[in-house]
Amino acid sequence: MKRIFLVLIVIVAVSCKNEPKKDAKQVVKKVEDKKENFPTELGKVFEAHGGIDAWRKIQTLSFNKEDEVHTSDLHSRKIVVNTPKYSLGFDGKEIWSLEEVKGSLKRDPAFYYNLYFYFYAMPFVLADDGIIYEKVDDFLFEETSYPGYKISYKANVGTSPDDNYIVYYNPETYKMEWLAYTVTFRSKSPTDNYKYIRYNSWENVSGFILPNQITWYKKDKENKFVPTTKIVDFKLPLISQAKLADSFYTKPTE
Repeated sequence: MKRIFLVLIVIVAVSCKNEPKKDAKQVVKKVEDKKENFPTELGKVFEAHGGIDAWRKIQTLSFNKEDEVHTSDLHSRKIVVNTPKYSLGFDGKEIWSLEEVKGSLKRDPAFYYNLYFYFYAMPFVLADDGIIYEKVDDFLFEETSYPGYKISYKANVGTSPDDNYIVYYNPETYKMEWLAYTVTFRSKSPTDNYKYIRYNSWENVSGFILPNQITWYKKDKENKFVPTTKIVDFKLPLISQAKLADSFYTKPTE
């Protein structure tokens, strides 16, 4: 079993002391700014949570969910989930799992390995490549109208390209407050059956506003959204510009 605690090594680059010759020609490379695909309003949502440019400089993200430690490489999307009884992850090529206690892993690794990464890395994962954006009607809850955008994926993007998300944000603060999403992992076909999550509280993690607690909601007999008993707390968040070794994300030797 890999160690749960992360050891992050920061490498300081030291510039060369030798000055270039006076007659040397200096080559200036033209760097083009990346043209963003997301709508202006979503850009304001990203900015309210710390900024998409700053987020793209982060390499490693880690958080705890109950006894699980989720660690991700934000660039390669390699992931490992460690617990005392089991571990699972994605090494960049294959999804793997390992049980220290037989029968302890009661989830499908292919479905579960990055599930809470997506919930936790909101709203920033909504700026990934291959996304199609569509403005939707506001979501009305307790006399507040939350503007929203639907996020769908181009064909063959990810393991469930037919999944859809709708992010709803506060019209005044631009902070994300609701997430609606569909699940097509098993059916492999589109659906309009959305599940709803309310982002109850946030915390500042090195300048980024990341979720602290989320709660699932459902409609009652009067067609009103009410909280369910499914509540998830995220603890011990960690973000770093340092990159972990690729071996960290590989399956441990049994």
